[in-house]
Amino acid sequence: MLQVNKVVITSALVSALALVACATQPSTPANPMSFFVTSSNPGKGADFGGLAGADAYCESLAAKAGAGGRNWRAYLSTTASQSTPAVNARDRIGAGPWQNIKGEVLASNVEELHGSNKLGKMTSLTEKGEVISGRGDAVNLHDILTGSTPEGRALAPGKDSTCGNWTQSGEGSAIVGHHDRIGLDESAAAKSWNSSHATRGCGLEQLKTTGGAGLLYCFAAK
Repeated sequence: MLQVNKVVITSALVSALALVACATQPSTPANPMSFFVTSSNPGKGADFGGLAGADAYCESLAAKAGAGGRNWRAYLSTTASQSTPAVNARDRIGAGPWQNIKGEVLASNVEELHGSNKLGKMTSLTEKGEVISGRGDAVNLHDILTGSTPEGRALAPGKDSTCGNWTQSGEGSAIVGHHDRIGLDESAAAKSWNSSHATRGCGLEQLKTTGGAGLLYCFAAK
């Protein structure tokens, strides 16, 4: 009987230690995604309530996908005003690397992101892992709002390029990129993921006229 009790106690102790070990193991994030294209617009076109609102929207979508809490930033630039300096999209998204929901690394650092990256229609997926339709599909949604130059910087003040620094949903204009890297011709702008052309307005209906739905690129800054 004594021997049996020793076996039972030893077995219970091993089980308890195993549970403690499991509890102290660092948890692996449910979703290692650090880049995505928003699956939808919150409803006001290019008006996100400024950069803070756009960032919050990226964070909310990431959280629903199990990838929240990583300092998510919308890839948006803002132009300078009399009271505030310009903000460059490239300066606010962290150092990289960035990968989509499938684990495909699209760029290792900021320079590669603005050079030979792997962004394209089949890799620039939403937070749900969906492919956004592009040129040649029944509905073209390849315009992604950025307000940026090809180098990821703000444009000079003057002509609106950010829909009033992302606070307008009517008149105005914003620079967009093509997530599918396809345009009307073979020019660099047509194939640019972040700086292809200006929109015809800032509302959802106006954004649709050039092939967009008010979508954003979101990057995890940490």
